Amino acid sequence: MLRVNRWQRPVAHLLDEYIGLRPEAVPDAEETISYLIPTYKLRGSPVLYFAGWKKHYSLYPASGGLVAAFQDELAPYQVSRGTIRFALSGPVPVKLIERIAKFLEGEGGCA
Repeated sequence: MLRVNRWQRPVAHLLDEYIGLRPEAVPDAEETISYLIPTYKLRGSPVLYFAGWKKHYSLYPASGGLVAAFQDELAPYQVSRGTIRFALSGPVPVKLIERIAKFLEGEGGCA
């Protein structure tokens, strides 16, 4: 299990749900820490970053192609500057996050 930084502890249970996605969403991904936040890498390149904050949790990167492909599904969430923000008050959209991970894997990661 990845270590959760102190500022992420209030949302550690949500991050655990993200970490648990890997086997289903991106089976060959490696769990690691990059930029001090949990990250999945595929063939050495980052595919998906995720982090918890005081009032939301986020997925990175939200490329233009990703936002366009998931436009309707992302409508309820805040999307800006490469970030998808989910309010802590709502349910974790597990299936959406799995599809996003698979999409990013298909794009070849962040590199």
